[in-house]
Amino acid sequence: SLYQFLLEPITCPAWNRDHTQIALSPSDHEVHICKKNGGQWVKAHELKEHNRHITGMYWAPKSDRIVTCGANRNTYVWSQKDGVSKPTLVILRINRVATFLKWSPLENKFAVGGGAQLISIYYFESENAWWVSKHIKKPIRSTALSLGWHPNNVLLAAGSCDFKCRVFSAYIKEVDEKPTSTPWSSKMPFGQLMSAFSGSGTGGWVQRVSFSHYSSVYL
Repeated sequence: SLYQFLLEPITCPAWNRDHTQIALSPSDHEVHICKKNGGQWVKAHELKEHNRHITGMYWAPKSDRIVTCGANRNTYVWSQKDGVSKPTLVILRINRVATFLKWSPLENKFAVGGGAQLISIYYFESENAWWVSKHIKKPIRSTALSLGWHPNNVLLAAGSCDFKCRVFSAYIKEVDEKPTSTPWSSKMPFGQLMSAFSGSGTGGWVQRVSFSHYSSVYL
């Protein structure tokens, strides 16, 4: 079906689990959450904590939490309670804009990529009640444009502007069970580069990456 939400360009659309709601940004600092009402989409909520335009958004299907990042180099995790979205600020500790982010399959951590030539993996530390991060830095030398989680919740594929896709280990011992062996490796310490490869032809920016259920990577 075709529906026009706004007159402005729409960025970063994200569906909820059953596709009855969609979160989108009208190319500014706001997030609009729209609900399906008959044959129409009606704006139900506005999320306004960011002070610069939204660059990435992902809606977790199980926990119903939304994570957003913006040009102000901060991220918010929005938790739904009694129909109200409550934000938790997550400071990214990067010096460039974040371009993409994604929840892991178990939704106990999320990855953020951007222009800082690193990938941040965030997980919730219950003892101190905040989100903390670990950084994957080497050998990234360009902006990360896309991220894709392996079904095992540990391996992470990253596509970037240097025409390459890299597969890293994002194993966090504080929240992950010890991973079993995969075709990529039997040992997966955090930050380990498992593989790096380029697309076919003359190459180009890797805009999207995804794992299959059989551990293959699609660009």
